Amino acid sequence: MKIIIADDHKIIRDGIKSLLQQEQEFNVIAEAANGQELVELLATQPADVIVMDINMPVMDGYKATAYVKEHYPATRILALSMLDQECYVRQILAMGALGYVVKNCSREELVFALKSVGAGNPFICSELAYKLLENPENPLAKEEPVVEQEALSKCELNVLRLIAEGYTNAEIAEKLFNSKRTIESHRQNLLAKTHSKNTAALIKYALVHHLIE
Repeated sequence: MKIIIADDHKIIRDGIKSLLQQEQEFNVIAEAANGQELVELLATQPADVIVMDINMPVMDGYKATAYVKEHYPATRILALSMLDQECYVRQILAMGALGYVVKNCSREELVFALKSVGAGNPFICSELAYKLLENPENPLAKEEPVVEQEALSKCELNVLRLIAEGYTNAEIAEKLFNSKRTIESHRQNLLAKTHSKNTAALIKYALVHHLIE
């Protein structure tokens, strides 16, 4: 199985590669630090499975996944992220990923996830599976589009209101006692979930749906 690892942290890529090298059936053929690098790699190095991070600079995992599924439909994608909320799972699966694993999963679960996705079978790690079982909606049912407001968490709503007030990511991070990277992630996902192209469109969406005054 030819695998490409797409993650913006080299230490993560090195760790995953080290784990997978212990499996004879896996061959990590390349690494990418963002979605754009991945797109360029695929032009000359086709892969069977891509291990895809969500939060990456230049081109994030959502856009990269959508690109891969459009241009390389036979390539399967396993999302591997720190984000463990249901909304992120739904979003990346809607873009075309076949599986989702959190970064604190065990080596055994990662290996099993790759084998499942490589065989064309969907996979959700056990940590997320328990959460999803509590929800009557099936996140793997891709026939239904992502619902506009169902994915907005309380944290994202707080970020949305501060964005509408004109605060920068750094200022919002300070106000909410979060890292700037976390706020950037919330902003990115707000845009994706509301199908907004920019901040102005996001604020308009929030006003129309009475999320802010």
